[in-house]
Amino acid sequence: MSSLGSAEAPATTRSGHRSRIVALLASVTITALVWVFRDQLVQLERYGYLGVFLVSILSNATVVLPAPGLAVVFAGGSVLNPLLVGLVAGIGEPIGELTGYMAGYAGSAVIEDHARFQQIASLLERHGFLTLFLLSLIPNPVFDLAGIAAGMARIPIGRFLLPCWLGKTGKAILVALLGSVSLEWFLGIMG
Repeated sequence: MSSLGSAEAPATTRSGHRSRIVALLASVTITALVWVFRDQLVQLERYGYLGVFLVSILSNATVVLPAPGLAVVFAGGSVLNPLLVGLVAGIGEPIGELTGYMAGYAGSAVIEDHARFQQIASLLERHGFLTLFLLSLIPNPVFDLAGIAAGMARIPIGRFLLPCWLGKTGKAILVALLGSVSLEWFLGIMG
């Protein structure tokens, strides 16, 4: 068992145990629903900034499974103000990441023995803010494991959300700007 698991109180109350089960079930349910309806999520982009915001929340609410969030940010950046698209997505993405955090907080012993999880847990213990920031800045599915590890380590939610928000906002702005530039480039080629 990792040292992250040692942050738990020795005795869990009945209501505390129930709330952990509810949090874990909520995370699994949200992930399953987003996965099942992932094709419909892309259609939300036609609702402008609100659509980008909602897709960003829902796409990041999946735990480990991929969802179309960055594609919508890219497309949104090509037709809307890319800076605003990035900022809106940067607010929505960390909200969605709370499902992984809640799953970890609820106790996900299943992944605790996973080698990649152990690496992330070790990085979080030594460099929590920087680890969360860098993992959220780079598009990768490993961030879900970091969110779970942060929840298991009982990192305060604000200390989880701040680096997550900063990294994901930077990433979303860059992706939206790439969408904007690629549309201009394509239109230039088409004459």
